[in-house]
Amino acid sequence: MDSGLTPYLLVDATGKGVVVPERHIKDGRIVLNINPGAVKDLQLGNELISFSARFDGAPRAVRIPPQAVLGIYAKEDGRGMLFPDEPGGGSDGSVDEPTPPKSSHDRPGLKLVK
Repeated sequence: MDSGLTPYLLVDATGKGVVVPERHIKDGRIVLNINPGAVKDLQLGNELISFSARFDGAPRAVRIPPQAVLGIYAKEDGRGMLFPDEPGGGSDGSVDEPTPPKSSHDRPGLKLVK
């Protein structure tokens, strides 16, 4: 946000304790805009990420354990970070790397940097 970019969270929607609108889940994952203009009461804690936001015009509470976050990236350029699977996390341990959904713009994807 300091650079004027929109932060998106890529979340494993199948993870334990994840509460997100099911209608917006695709392939077990959901992308959430966490820009302060898009959410209300954003809390970024070690045990829980929570906020409320409007989905299809209706307010919804969102709750995400940090271990269910697969990555964070900027909407505008796709730059960000992927997080490795952790024991006890919501991921299934597969080796495919999550990538943000493509828009009509041809933007770079995320790459895992070790």
